[in-house]
Amino acid sequence: MPRSVNAVASRKKRKKLLKQTKGYFGRKKNVWTVAKNAHEKGLTYAYRDRKAKKRTFRSLWIQRINAGARLHGMSYSEFMGKIHAAGIELNRKVLADLAMNHPKAFEDIVNSLK
Repeated sequence: MPRSVNAVASRKKRKKLLKQTKGYFGRKKNVWTVAKNAHEKGLTYAYRDRKAKKRTFRSLWIQRINAGARLHGMSYSEFMGKIHAAGIELNRKVLADLAMNHPKAFEDIVNSLK
């Protein structure tokens, strides 16, 4: 009895992966073995960078809050210490947005802390 191979499923799997590597440079987009390796590495980077994204955004928010607080004569650490002591439940993302896009509202928060 001849060996049975599911060519339909194999072809579908390869086409699916090659479709996902569309846009890659050189052989990474159309040669099966190279594309498979590039795709696996890309997934690894995607997982790693989803974690790194959270760190970089937190860093950006801290810089924006610091800049906004210093406009009103307060350092970042002093501002965050007072905000926690006052029991204001705003996270860094919201505070950074207020500092950037709504400076009047941020100023009101700073004045309530002084």
